[in-house]
Order: sequence, then C-alpha cells, then structure tokens
Amino acid sequence: MTPAIDLAKKRNLDYQVHEYTHDSNAASFGLEAAEKLGVVVTQVFKTLVVTTDTGVLAVAILPVDKTLNFKKMAKALSSNKLLSCKKVQMADPKQVERSTGYVLGGVSPLGQRKRLKTVIDSTAQDHATIYVSGGRRGLEIELPPAQLAATLDACFSDITDE
Repeated sequence: MTPAIDLAKKRNLDYQVHEYTHDSNAASFGLEAAEKLGVVVTQVFKTLVVTTDTGVLAVAILPVDKTLNFKKMAKALSSNKLLSCKKVQMADPKQVERSTGYVLGGVSPLGQRKRLKTVIDSTAQDHATIYVSGGRRGLEIELPPAQLAATLDACFSDITDE
C-alpha cells in the first residue's frame, strides 16, 4: 500500500480506504474525489504544503472547495506555537515531493518522509469523518478529524478565505 495507509494501520486509527479511477483530465483532484466517492465536498480535504518566510515547510489541510488564506495560516502557525513566521506562500512543487515523498495531487498528510507542522481547518470538526489523500491519486482515507490531528500533532484553526 502507501506510507499513509501503513501509518494508519500501525496507529490503529479508525479508517477506511476508498479507491476510484482517477481521470488525468480532472481539473481538481479533490473535487473529482468528492464526486466519484459520492460525498459532500465539505468532507473532502486537500493537503497543501507551504513555506514560511523563514524557509520552513508546513502543511495546511482544508476543504477541497476552499482557498487557503496565507495570512490566517501564518497566524495559526505562530499563535499555536508551531512555527514562528509572519508570512507563508505555496512551497515549490519539487521541494514538496522531496519532503513528503508524494507526488502533487496525491500528497497525504499521513506518512510523509518528514513530519511537518500541520494546521487543519476548523471546519473538519463539523464532521464525524473526513477524507484525505491516501498517498496517490485515486486513493482516499476516511478517518475522524480528531484522530488525524492527534496522529499529526496538528491544531485546528480557521485557515480559509471566507
């Protein structure tokens, strides 16, 4: 399987694996996942890697239909004492793949080569379970958001645009 599923298994998380046939022409990996799995888009979360103004990478996990607010993300990292920074921006794709071990569109928050400081959008707490990438395109892991946060040592915060 993938490092994400191996970690979920190792940690005895309450998870389910969902597979679908990925369409390489899909405009959005996350929206495609929601559609093909038949779940509401607010329950499917994407994993974005950002770099801080100090050059440190961090992870944002947010609903696939939302946009990451860079100011809110920087504030969440600083106020939760995860990292000290004033600004964040999207990380270079090659750096993301080297650091996580995953290809873009299949970056899972679980089982990354190097665990990065992580913030999960607070709307995840509105759901009993959420879906995150399982480590490759067409593979999703469904699990309780609290278990995801505990596994990643992550915090919940509002990190999306209104």
